[in-house]
Amino acid sequence: MACTHDHSCEDHDCSSNWSLYKHIDLSKVTALNEANPGSVKSVFKAWEERLNSSGEHLESNEGDPELLVYIPFTSDVKIKSISVVGGADGTSPSKLRVFINRDGIDFSDAQSMQPVQEWDLVENLQGVLEYQTRYSKFQSVANITLHFPDSFGGDTTQIHYIGFKGEATQLKRDVVATIVYEITPNPSDHKTRAETGGGLSHVE
Repeated sequence: MACTHDHSCEDHDCSSNWSLYKHIDLSKVTALNEANPGSVKSVFKAWEERLNSSGEHLESNEGDPELLVYIPFTSDVKIKSISVVGGADGTSPSKLRVFINRDGIDFSDAQSMQPVQEWDLVENLQGVLEYQTRYSKFQSVANITLHFPDSFGGDTTQIHYIGFKGEATQLKRDVVATIVYEITPNPSDHKTRAETGGGLSHVE
């Protein structure tokens, strides 16, 4: 389901709703079939910059509009909706298929696997459409893979912006791991009763 913003985004501060881009591990974002290696990183930006097309954008190789974009997050996130701003003249993606917490997906996998959710897209040149997720299936998302199988008839697929609306957990995964480690007692960190005169040396 696509949702149209029927208000002034400036008045409603939509940018705060689309702040998950701050939690994307941008250095590890990758795309298959991108014409310019590394250009995929340019499509993740602040909501208010979504229509800024003066810089780099993601484009597939000529004659092959299929794209596969892998996006890891620095902390687990919950995703409520997704926004995609594509190119003009038939180069916007026409379909989106999504996979969650699956590493190393290639085109063969994406074509044969059942996605968590898929949408028929519409051309969203003004960035006013968002696609609602089945929210219960988009909890604890460590990474997400977006499969764009085709364009609206263009020889390539162009994407200028990808945004996620939702919320992030307060703790990064490496911080959680540290906390779990610290909960496990280290005998060398604790004096035993024998050391303190209690007579027992077993650490519970």
